[in-house]
Amino acid sequence: MRVFVRLLSTLLAIAVAGAGGLLALEVGWHWWRPEASPLLVPWPRWRDRLAELGWDSTAVKVTAGVLLAAGLIVLLVASAAKRRAVRLTDPADEVSVTTSPRSLARIVGNQVRAQDNVTGASVTASAKRVRVRATSRLATEGQLRPHLLESVRALLDTVPLVRRPKVSVVVDSPKDRT
Repeated sequence: MRVFVRLLSTLLAIAVAGAGGLLALEVGWHWWRPEASPLLVPWPRWRDRLAELGWDSTAVKVTAGVLLAAGLIVLLVASAAKRRAVRLTDPADEVSVTTSPRSLARIVGNQVRAQDNVTGASVTASAKRVRVRATSRLATEGQLRPHLLESVRALLDTVPLVRRPKVSVVVDSPKDRT
């Protein structure tokens, strides 16, 4: 969700910057050649059309409704895109400590990669779950999985987490395929 909000805000910023650049270009053109027609945008025709519209016309009401709906959708998406922080135990009453899921995954990944018979690992973490996918060429899943599971659980016991996440470990080994 945060990626969508970042992409949307980037696109809106580009649109506003483009409109500002176009306005500056049109104003410069009008100052340089006041008697000439507009450079890119037909401003006089638009001005005449807008002068014909009243505040109670259907086009104005529909445009206002569409803008209101779009604004509410953007507001809902932005409010749903909260930061996914992992809470740690507070060292004092006035202090709140968090870490990112990426940092927790990095700690667990370093621990898993340091284990014997592990050739690689990918870790995803959140406040509720830590998922480890390890690869091994020398050990089977039955041999390595319990050891990695215990190692990750021991590591998470040393990290001062408010809530202990569930741990799942999957080992991918060529020895299991034969």
